[in-house]
Amino acid sequence: MSHTIYDIAREAGVSIATVSRVFNNSEHVSDKSRAKVLATANKFGYHPQAIAQNLARKKSKLISVIVPVISNYFFMEVLEGIQDKLADEDFDLNIYNIKPVDNIFEQVENTIKRGMAEGYVIVSVHLKDHEWKALKRLGVPIALVDEYSSYFDSVSVDSVEGAYNATKWLIDQGYERIAMIRGLENSKPVIDRITGYKRALEDSGKMVDESNIVTGKNLDRDGFNEINGYEAMSRLLEMENPPDACISNSDVQAIGAMKAMQESGCQIPILGFDDIQLSRFFGLSTMRQPMADMGSMAIEKLLHRINHRDAKVSHIVYSPELFLRSSTNGNPEAEKILS
Repeated sequence: MSHTIYDIAREAGVSIATVSRVFNNSEHVSDKSRAKVLATANKFGYHPQAIAQNLARKKSKLISVIVPVISNYFFMEVLEGIQDKLADEDFDLNIYNIKPVDNIFEQVENTIKRGMAEGYVIVSVHLKDHEWKALKRLGVPIALVDEYSSYFDSVSVDSVEGAYNATKWLIDQGYERIAMIRGLENSKPVIDRITGYKRALEDSGKMVDESNIVTGKNLDRDGFNEINGYEAMSRLLEMENPPDACISNSDVQAIGAMKAMQESGCQIPILGFDDIQLSRFFGLSTMRQPMADMGSMAIEKLLHRINHRDAKVSHIVYSPELFLRSSTNGNPEAEKILS
């Protein structure tokens, strides 16, 4: 957990002004208070000299990342791009992991209000328009990853297009009963991917069978987990008329689904979404998101925003690429990219 100057003041039982005076080596602080503040700063891993410099110039040289699920494979690869981009910049990186509960907005707002960062990258947090507007009023530079708001610079992937192209490819291969393994129903990426899936079926003159859109009982990480995919595929294979192909909302769900197929002795082609590093080792065909590039671009946009507060808000939307491996073509050595 990251701590701020406010946390130091609260823990030491002094005012924020006292903490500031200690860090600035002011003489107008009692020895007892100074000792408390320095001991607390040391406990929290702070370096008072660096903080004093930042307070003096009113810049923290700190970038904070806000993410709902730190164990998510998608975030870990976005983080790689963030770290690479910051490697040559004079900024430190801080990560806040907010809890996946009902008050997501309050957690994000409180994190920003009590933080010292010069800017924030918010990853895979999906808020309502009036909530983004409320964050805009805080006047802090923010860049979004895997989300869109007219109020902030953003970097995302066209999930509708990705799911559409994945479904259309399976249709073109002659598959008739194409299922979809989804995550949490009200998750924006899930909504977009279901939209693309349905649109491809309809454009090809096929009926949408809602019973072919399934999820597992385990909705940890919005359902983007291996157990969810395992449970969902188990349900599909138990159907009276099971599907002959499947699209998964994420690679980790697809990997769980592949395990369920292995145990049942029934194999059908399956496509994932993400192209996490594990996917190539499972031979999983997938729609690739340029996750590291998304993290890098978000930092580029955020640094520009920090230096140019009045710049026009900009958005980048990547088109996912279809990577074919053995889970759809039967050739364990094959890997083909279709744009």
